[in-house]
Amino acid sequence: MVLLDGNKISQEIKEEVKVDTAAILADRHRPPHLVAIIVGDNPASQTYVAHKIKACDFVGFESTVLNYPADLKESFLLRKLHSLNIDPDIDGILVQLPLPAQISEHNVIETISPEKDVDGFHPINNGRMAKNLPAPLPATPAGILELLRRYGIDPKGKHVVVVGNSNIVGSPVSTLLARENEMGRATVTTCHIHTRDLAFHTRQADILIVATGVPGLIKSDMVKEGVVVVDVGINRIDDPTRKRGYRLVGDVDFEGVSTKASHITPVPGGVGPMTIAMLLKNTLMLYKQHLAITSSPNPN
Repeated sequence: MVLLDGNKISQEIKEEVKVDTAAILADRHRPPHLVAIIVGDNPASQTYVAHKIKACDFVGFESTVLNYPADLKESFLLRKLHSLNIDPDIDGILVQLPLPAQISEHNVIETISPEKDVDGFHPINNGRMAKNLPAPLPATPAGILELLRRYGIDPKGKHVVVVGNSNIVGSPVSTLLARENEMGRATVTTCHIHTRDLAFHTRQADILIVATGVPGLIKSDMVKEGVVVVDVGINRIDDPTRKRGYRLVGDVDFEGVSTKASHITPVPGGVGPMTIAMLLKNTLMLYKQHLAITSSPNPN
């Protein structure tokens, strides 16, 4: 069994982005600038954004975090996004999800300019993705494909079963794997937690991708020998033996499934770090488009 090490691969990607950025800066361009917005005091959101900002610092990006109270009015946030859209010194905008109930996630995503949409959630970018046209890809699905690619796992002709149909992970990764490109050409079945006889479908998977938010949903009797497993879930469960009082687990029963899998992601340390790495790649791509930089400059 091979562990699909997201920490290792994400570090490789960050090093590559760092070198590319250094070459751009040596050519007297300003650094890429990412703005992250947090509404409310959700501890998980604060942690996720802190990791993203730390990664920006590592690769040489400028970053700004805007913190707003949980009772923020939607109209204020949308006006702020409009101002960031037209700011020539801002290359990427992300709004950390989830948002408070009074703010429409749909309205926020549609307000962010497609040219600054580092999360790849805007409908225009989703449409370009579906058409196999250049666009910032949703970071987690893109990270999954990059992890497979760097471990030499080719989806072409394989049966990929995706469990989870969210707009953030399940639906876009299904689209990406079915496209006519290097990391596509798979036969894709998309399931979810309401799929009848889920195990019937998951046992057919050559590559199984699970993103449901249900701890330990996939058991060893639900997969076949040699399956490649990508576990996107990250769930807190109580564990009084741990100092923090909890531990993190995925949507896959790692102990059981890993005895049958040929490759599997750990939780944590699998898909999570890849999401941040691909966010950096998206920011750099949008920055190059913004400044019309077609390739890495020659520092000499």
